[in-house]
Amino acid sequence: MPPINKIMNFRSDNEAPINLQILEAINEANQGFEESYGYDQYSEQFTTQCQQLFQAWCEVLPLTTGTAANSIAMALSCPPYGAILCHEDAHLNRDECGAPEFYTAGAKIIPLSGKHGKIDINQLANFLANSGVHGEHESMPATISLTQCTESGTVYSLEELKAIKAIKEQYGLALHMDGARFANALSTLQCSPAAATWQAGIDLLSFGATKNGAMMAEALIVFNTKYTQQIKRLRKRAGHLISKMRFVSAQLVRYLENDLWLNMAAHANSQAQLFKNKTQGKVKLLYPVDANEVFCQLPMALIESLQQQGFKFHIWPGYNDVIRLVFSHATQQSDTEQLINAVTQYEQ
Repeated sequence: MPPINKIMNFRSDNEAPINLQILEAINEANQGFEESYGYDQYSEQFTTQCQQLFQAWCEVLPLTTGTAANSIAMALSCPPYGAILCHEDAHLNRDECGAPEFYTAGAKIIPLSGKHGKIDINQLANFLANSGVHGEHESMPATISLTQCTESGTVYSLEELKAIKAIKEQYGLALHMDGARFANALSTLQCSPAAATWQAGIDLLSFGATKNGAMMAEALIVFNTKYTQQIKRLRKRAGHLISKMRFVSAQLVRYLENDLWLNMAAHANSQAQLFKNKTQGKVKLLYPVDANEVFCQLPMALIESLQQQGFKFHIWPGYNDVIRLVFSHATQQSDTEQLINAVTQYEQ
């Protein structure tokens, strides 16, 4: 097959361009003056939108990074002597460079295992049932953190969330959701935002937009008033109180308008499903394809051939024959089809 002239990027939705409607929203927010530090009309509008969207009261902090959202959430819900339970592959454990421990002034992260990036519910229940046996020598669990979609591209079902809610209520813990790809998960679940969050026991949600079309816009949404004490001062102390917050909030306002966020996520998910369906029998999938990520095992010669043709993707750390493909709001179906053709027509 002749080389492809343009680069076809399936490496990460972080590398995708900004959605043009969101880019236009930034330009519109640039007309004239606005109050600073989050007291602008766009930040106020985004809070109202969130309360309407989730059908509940919530405290909303616009932010610029998911690390800040996750770490401030941990600082709100876990004391320095407490423990945070998450999946071993979670960003909190592997990809935050110690930020949650730093923001909490020393809380302990306890990683748990589980298939397909999901915490094993029986292991979670068993761990909590046996916590406290060492008395004051032990960091007591305070927060459970789930990643939705998971780092394996899978999605917790409402039934799984309900089971974890029961456990967190039994032990009086906070339940946090790292929703960097929350829109993709919601598109899969086909339920209301409320059903996927606070009705499922979620107290704090890291609400992601950057991976799904924004420039740099995230938010921490807190549904439980128990975890809002000094929330704005925590943001300030963390260095994330942006003076010209309107340019962050304007992105988030446009993101939610007319279901733009869900439409973009649905497109990304559909491209992943197209790849999965059209390559059946040609690739070995490592995990179910629930949203916009595909992890697959391919012959190393095929991986090299794809790279030579101009396709970009991650070769997963620790594996020479496993790649991750991420489909985004900006993925063109023609690109997906060329990738499918390159895989299905390959002959060793």
